[in-house]
Amino acid sequence: MSASTPSTRTLADPTPSYRAVENLIARYAELVDDGDFAGLGNLLADAVFIGSGGPVRGSDAIEKMFRDSLLVYADGTPRTQHVTTNVAIEVDEQAGVAVARSYVTVFQALPELPLQPVAAGRYRDRFERRDGQWRFAERRVRINLVGDVSRHLRQADAPR
Repeated sequence: MSASTPSTRTLADPTPSYRAVENLIARYAELVDDGDFAGLGNLLADAVFIGSGGPVRGSDAIEKMFRDSLLVYADGTPRTQHVTTNVAIEVDEQAGVAVARSYVTVFQALPELPLQPVAAGRYRDRFERRDGQWRFAERRVRINLVGDVSRHLRQADAPR
């Protein structure tokens, strides 16, 4: 019996896939905090983003949603720090899909605003492996706790 027969073959080590998915989750936080909305559009280009508004799809639409929603300061950033914790990832190597659950806490600080949490909630993500690369397929954001977001989010009736 050869080493590649079904009785002796082992599944591929899922650790690289877990790490790749975890890195995508971290990359999202970095891009938001850097104010890189074009980068967010690229990161989520193959995904649907579901937040407080209706579902948003496509790189340009996702980039526009972030530009229209978040306040950006002179340094080009929203002056936030997204902290993602309690990350739980499940990978199906054979199907090339993964799901993740995590918590998010958003901190913000400005010269006139001491460091404080402004929002906290959960992410529910789906990922797909395409051409050997993991990509977001869906990001659902549910914010459960809201603090002072007046210097973080644009108001619907505020001039832009």
